[in-house]
Amino acid sequence: MIAVSLQSGSNGNCIYVEAAGVKLLFDAGISGRQAEQRLADLGRDIREVDALIISHEHADHLRCAGIFQRKYGLPLFITRQTLEAGKAQNLGQLRDVRFFQAGATLPFGATSVETVPTPHDGADGVAFVVEARRKRLGILTDLGHLFAGLSETIASLDAVFLESNFDPEMLDRGPYPDFLKRRIRGRGGHISNQEAAGLLNTAAPDRLQWACLAHLSEQNNDPELARETHRRVLADRFPLHIAGRYRASTVLVIEE
Repeated sequence: MIAVSLQSGSNGNCIYVEAAGVKLLFDAGISGRQAEQRLADLGRDIREVDALIISHEHADHLRCAGIFQRKYGLPLFITRQTLEAGKAQNLGQLRDVRFFQAGATLPFGATSVETVPTPHDGADGVAFVVEARRKRLGILTDLGHLFAGLSETIASLDAVFLESNFDPEMLDRGPYPDFLKRRIRGRGGHISNQEAAGLLNTAAPDRLQWACLAHLSEQNNDPELARETHRRVLADRFPLHIAGRYRASTVLVIEE
């Protein structure tokens, strides 16, 4: 299994996963041109992707789904509530929509995608676990808070993209209005560097091959600060990567 963050953050999110001959995109918060070029840089053709799977309706995850679907012919997997809530994104005509229920497992040949309901403040948001050949990758962002069952999900993984959105002191000192600060800290918002590090420290299994910190805030976080926070808690238990806001990550491999 390989995985690449094509972009991560409030300016747009998209993750590519390839496993057991299946090619998947998670979220469409970047332009079709960006996605096409960044996949081409990896030697991949976006038109060969088997499915586009959407986590929730916020613009940084959904806004370009219509382009991905029409221009490249990608089947769009989404919950009914998410699509209804996402109509404000002006997705345009959608020709191939395949609805799923939050909590369902989606089969793609020898690869499956578990959808994990989250308390993030979307209409019907989910995170994901991709499984192939007994290897499991978590795509766990926009979590809301550290909800029941999240530790058990982490404990089942071989690698993970994990939200590490904000540093509490930077958020306190930053320019956001109070209502937005409360939303970020609240039960429908995001988890902090410290919360993410603590979660990995207590729940990550010994077999975890790597973690990639994702959805870092531009205003309320810093990549090196996020890395340092995690290293203070985790030491060198496993490799730690950062998903960038403006470029693709390296190819991250889950070894069999």
